[in-house]
Amino acid sequence: MTLFDDRENAFEAKFAHDSEMQFRAEARRNKLAGLWAAGLLGKSDAEAQAYALEVVAADFEEAGDGDVLRKLTADLGERASDAQIRAKMAELLVEAKAQLLGEV
Repeated sequence: MTLFDDRENAFEAKFAHDSEMQFRAEARRNKLAGLWAAGLLGKSDAEAQAYALEVVAADFEEAGDGDVLRKLTADLGERASDAQIRAKMAELLVEAKAQLLGEV
């Protein structure tokens, strides 16, 4: 192998790793958002865990955060605005990344 091939393989591996970490961080963020929303909805611990999994599953409907945002907006109603939900999701993404880095 040449140096160019080694560099190409390294870049591909880094891209794959970064993509996986982003996916895991977004899934973790969605779970945390589900737990946050469950608290606003007054759900018990078991119900909150189940609801968080529903929020994570909602993310597989389409690419991007729109599907999760729609679910949370519909479920929370007037308990939280779109802007509040977006801000919380941004905050929780930072927290999710920190949690994942702490697990390594």
